[in-house]
Amino acid sequence: MRKLSELEEKIKILFSDKKILRLAFIHRSFLNESGEKENNERLEFLGDAVLEIIVSDYIFRNISEKEGILTSIRSAVVKMESLAEIARELSLGDFLYMAKGEDQTGGRNREYILANTFEALLGAIYIDKGIDTCREFLLPLLNTRIDSVYKEKSFIDSKTKLQELSQSKFKQAPQYFIVSETGPDHDKTFTSKVEINSKIYGKGEGKTKQSAEENAAKEALKELNK
Repeated sequence: MRKLSELEEKIKILFSDKKILRLAFIHRSFLNESGEKENNERLEFLGDAVLEIIVSDYIFRNISEKEGILTSIRSAVVKMESLAEIARELSLGDFLYMAKGEDQTGGRNREYILANTFEALLGAIYIDKGIDTCREFLLPLLNTRIDSVYKEKSFIDSKTKLQELSQSKFKQAPQYFIVSETGPDHDKTFTSKVEINSKIYGKGEGKTKQSAEENAAKEALKELNK
């Protein structure tokens, strides 16, 4: 596991309170092995709110669209997969304190853990340095993504696209069904199928029911656009 001083150098933020930085990287599994009393989930909660206000402000100032489109763009930018990608770019998984079992089963590379850690780090930056430093840290990581999402219209999710195509082609709305749930409560994987007129057009997996349905819709779009 790498030293947090390496991360400070990488992100060019020197923390006054080293304890708050360390707390951002304490996964809840670490508590049982270490005797630590607090994990990073409260910082994650705070970082999520900081992330939303900074991204919302940037989108509002730079994209002249209606509220519904702005909301969709924000959702596409701050979704778990996007945050996990940024966390990988910063190698945040290398700095995590977690239980040996969690580590050995790939915890450092799990999307939801990485996304949560990124939010916890943002929460820690907010506590230690304030909103302006959060903005200076965050926007260079996100502004090109935001612009790309808008220009490529990738904020229109696959479920919406499938809904429109299904209504046009079949005069029917697609139906989604969760067909299985695997894994422990803290790390479930859901499998969804999507049917149109009782025919299966796609299946998908995800760490949430919503992401499983989204992935099923992507497969259905590929099938219908052949």
